[in-house]
Amino acid sequence: MARIAGVNIPTNKRVLIALRSIHGIGPAKAIEICNKVNIETTKRVNQLSDSEVIQIREAIDADYIVEGDLRRQVSMNIKGMMDLGCYKGLRHRRGLPVRGQRTSTNARTRKGPAKAIAGKKK
Repeated sequence: MARIAGVNIPTNKRVLIALRSIHGIGPAKAIEICNKVNIETTKRVNQLSDSEVIQIREAIDADYIVEGDLRRQVSMNIKGMMDLGCYKGLRHRRGLPVRGQRTSTNARTRKGPAKAIAGKKK
C-alpha cells in the first residue's frame, strides 16, 4: 500500500484517480504530477515501483500544499475574515451561506435542520 502525504492511496486504482484521494489534489494537479514524474496515467498504483512512489512523494512535497497544511491554511483564512469583520467573515460567523446564495428557501446545509416557529401558520 502506497503512503503519500500521510494518506494511504488505494492500490487497485489508476494513479490519476488514486492521487485525488489526497486533500488538495484534483484532476488537473494529478495529471501535472504524473507528467512531472513521467508516469503513465493508465498505470495502476500496485504496478508502481518503490522509486516511482518516492518520486511522486517528493514532487508533491516540493511543489504543492496538501492535507494538514492546506486545511490549516484554509481555516486560518476563514478565521482572518471573521476577525476582520468583513461580509464573508460575518456570514461564516453566523453559519449562513457565504457565496451569495439565497436563504429564504434552501440553504439547509449551512443553516441546519428547520426549526418550527409556534403560531406561524394562519
